[in-house]
This record gives sequence, C-alpha cells and structure tokens, in this order.
Amino acid sequence: MSEILSIGKASDISENYRNTPIGDLLEYHNLGRPFGNYGKAEILIGMCMDNRKHLHIPDNFAFIIRAGGANLRYSEFKVSYAIAIGGVRHIALIGHTNCGMVNLESRKNEFIDGLVKNAGWDVIKAREHFENNAPKFEIGSEIDFIKSETIRLREQYRGVMVAPLLYRVEDNRLYQIKEHK
Repeated sequence: MSEILSIGKASDISENYRNTPIGDLLEYHNLGRPFGNYGKAEILIGMCMDNRKHLHIPDNFAFIIRAGGANLRYSEFKVSYAIAIGGVRHIALIGHTNCGMVNLESRKNEFIDGLVKNAGWDVIKAREHFENNAPKFEIGSEIDFIKSETIRLREQYRGVMVAPLLYRVEDNRLYQIKEHK
C-alpha cells in the first residue's frame, strides 16, 4: 500500500505528530514505548468497532469512540464532549484493513439472514433496516474514507490536530496515511 507510512522507529513519525499525543500513540503501540501515567485523557481515538483491533496504550491515556468504519459522523456530540469537557486537542482517526463497512451491498443477504436468524426479525423488516441504513454507513475505501473524515473533522474542530491512521489487521500495527497537499 503506497498510501501508508510504516512506523518502525520514532524518526518515522511525521514531524508534526512528534512530541504530541498522536506521536505518543504511535510509539506506545508500534514501538513498545514504556507506558506513562495519565490522570486524564490526552487524545480522542476514533476507530472501528471491529474486534480484531487492540491498541497498546496506557490506562487513562485516551477517550475511545468505536463506530463501524471509524465513522464519527453520528458521534459528533461525543467528539465535542471530549474536546469541550475533556480538553483533548488531538484526534487519531484509525481505519483498518478488511473493514466490514466497505462494500456493504455485497453483504446484504448475509445481513438480512443474520437478523432473521439471530434477532428474530422478519425478512421485510430486516431488508428495510439494511436499505435505510447501509448508505449512511458504507465507507467505500478504508483509506479514502479516513482521509475525507479527517478533512471533515479538521474543518469542524479547527483548533484540534486530527491524524489519519490505518491499523493493518495483518500485522497489528499502526501506519500513518499519506496526505497530499
């Protein structure tokens, strides 16, 4: 993937993220930096609800919002709360490879069948639920979505640094997503 930057040492972290909670996150997770002690959250992490991802970070270091595809469009009040009340000035938006929110239409029948079998829904209700909601939650490409969501959050929260990151489930590591000026 030519659009991601590997973090194998501290100097691989983009200069603008070094010595910030975003750089700290990358060092904790990828580089095994010893955990610091935190009395309050330093960063808001927005990431997918996918169970294959686990971050190596210290207690109290971060607020974490998990939403399908790392889509924070429907969690804006929570983001605002973390900034206004929690005082965070940094957001790490973490997409991941092989995300289930990509190409939702291809999983339509599986989704409907799963609601019928596991939740006791009738087929019509399950189909309507999918058709009414899938377009809101479809993210397209993981990297393209994280880039666009980063831009949206930067415009909405101008005083907050927002970093687009990618979690590769293949190696359980975080990568910076290249941004083109």
